[in-house]
Amino acid sequence: MQQPAPEELGLDPANESPFKGKTGLRRVWNAFNYSLDGLKAAYLCEDAFRQETWLALLLIPLALWLPVGWLATGLLIASVLLVLVVELLNSAIEAVVDRVSLENHRLAKRAKDIGSAAVLVSLLLVFVVWGSVLLEFS
Repeated sequence: MQQPAPEELGLDPANESPFKGKTGLRRVWNAFNYSLDGLKAAYLCEDAFRQETWLALLLIPLALWLPVGWLATGLLIASVLLVLVVELLNSAIEAVVDRVSLENHRLAKRAKDIGSAAVLVSLLLVFVVWGSVLLEFS
């Protein structure tokens, strides 16, 4: 089944953002560069992301070194990368909330607290996965 064009749905992506009109390899290249900009900004401006990056740089080679199966290695690495993904999303939420207003507001606090809770849950997942694999290994 063919999807309808955005115009058929009454949408005009070109009017939503000046960057939406790009297609093909140019869009992929731009998206790649925006992603690198985001990683650089997160590393330079977010202490937690920087700390979790260093943790990943320690744990990922360790996961590759451990004499466990490929599935276990994949789970170890995926759990660590998930922390980075969740931290990036949390940092984005915090930046948007702060951009809207620096005023203390219960909804702003809720958004930031929920983002922080997501990071905590992802870190707990790292402990569970690594603990399980290492217990199985020993």
